[in-house]
Amino acid sequence: MGISIRAYARHRGVSDAAVRKAIKTGRITPEPDGTIDPQKADAEWAANTDSAQQHKQGRRKAVPVDAVNMVREATGESALPSGGTTLLQARTANEVLKAQTAKVRLARLKGELVDRAKALAHVFKLARAERDAWLNWPTRVSSQMAAELGVDAHTLHVMLEREVRRHLEELGDPAPRVD
Repeated sequence: MGISIRAYARHRGVSDAAVRKAIKTGRITPEPDGTIDPQKADAEWAANTDSAQQHKQGRRKAVPVDAVNMVREATGESALPSGGTTLLQARTANEVLKAQTAKVRLARLKGELVDRAKALAHVFKLARAERDAWLNWPTRVSSQMAAELGVDAHTLHVMLEREVRRHLEELGDPAPRVD
């Protein structure tokens, strides 16, 4: 007496539908009582199966490490069992990635996200305009201030320009962080 079709499928690492198909096509033969002798069926399976038609292990895509790490964070698991990724973990990783992608798409559609390069360019443009306004300020106000104070306009202009430049150097170039 052998084992059931489902037990043999677990033994082979295939679905029970694959075992039923192998029986139907004659690749393996069940015992008279409908059970399967694992040793005999393994030999028949190997002899009667076309290896070119089999799913190659090398064609499977590996689960990205980042995805597995996200699943660990989401589920609170510290380590993978037996050093590998289970199908459940791979599916969970896939669902987590799909949810995060959908969240980003939704935020972009709502206008909550901006393009990082555009934001940096905009901040740079604003900082440049502010700097130029400060550099032009001594030219605009020095003659009026000199008249009110009763001092030489050129001397006041040179002094204001020097101090504005010194102050701008202290501030330095802005390094905005948008992350």
